Amino acid sequence: MAKDRLAEIGRNTVARLNRNPAVQMVAGQGIDLYVYQNFLTPEECAGLIAMIDANRVPSKLLSETDDAEFRTSESCDLERWDPFVESIDRRICALMGMKPRQGETMQGQRYAIGQQFKAHHDYFHVGEDYWTDQKRRGGQRTWTAMIYLDEPEGGGETWFSAGGLKVSPRTAMLLTWNNMDRNGDANDKALHESLPITAGIKNIVTKWFRERYWVT
Repeated sequence: MAKDRLAEIGRNTVARLNRNPAVQMVAGQGIDLYVYQNFLTPEECAGLIAMIDANRVPSKLLSETDDAEFRTSESCDLERWDPFVESIDRRICALMGMKPRQGETMQGQRYAIGQQFKAHHDYFHVGEDYWTDQKRRGGQRTWTAMIYLDEPEGGGETWFSAGGLKVSPRTAMLLTWNNMDRNGDANDKALHESLPITAGIKNIVTKWFRERYWVT
């Protein structure tokens, strides 16, 4: 069953992260969330920022919304087989204990003053029209891994309102969380948002993992 598979992925990843002395668990309400400080070097952060800046376009959503301010950042898919990108991608996979083929292409995102991404879940809502296609392309999203590439001068926190957590951007810090609960069900407490930037710019990269191999 998919639910059993999702629960097993969650248990295995939690156990792996707990064994890593460089990883810290962040205490919250009903959500598995961890941070890894200085996961990237300053040079790697700068290289990824340059790629995002060169290729960014307005961010998209899977589901339609009447709220024009729901997601106002700019994004781009990073070239998966670029040696520089691939080396970082594989390090994230190794950290999480995931097979590279479980991971979607890493996405770069840029937030300028006033830009935000309102409260949303990274998991797929199976009642939405997009689910049939996403189920075929690897199924449910399990874990999210996100790396802050710089620090805005104000705002830009990642707020898990349902889990009682607010994470401030720190350059090169990886933040990862399970979008499922311990039973393998979609976890409502993984609701999160990127709060508006009030000063400066925030650049991040995000990698989502699937329950099965991801199909482009």
